[in-house]
Amino acid sequence: MLTLAADIDVLARFGRALADPIRCRILLALREAPAYPSELADALGISRTRLSNHLACLRDCGLVTTVADGRRTRYELADARLGHALDDLHTAVVAVHTDRTCPDAAEKGCC
Repeated sequence: MLTLAADIDVLARFGRALADPIRCRILLALREAPAYPSELADALGISRTRLSNHLACLRDCGLVTTVADGRRTRYELADARLGHALDDLHTAVVAVHTDRTCPDAAEKGCC
């Protein structure tokens, strides 16, 4: 059981980042390769202002970092293990969704 405040805080930050579909899309894009904000905004079909707000949240959560590249700033995952974690979470959620081990899943819309 997690009892240390630091452990719980780390998971809460990760959960906060994943709580928004746009931030999920940003993380998945950065899992593939580092990118510049203009590239991310175009790829995700959102305004640069909106993207900037989400990138700030991801920076505050400690999940992405910036790398100065001349006059531009490139974004990347703070740690390569985050990409692996995203892959594992995706695989687990899909497995749970298709497994539906709860006998009342169809009626209750759970599991």
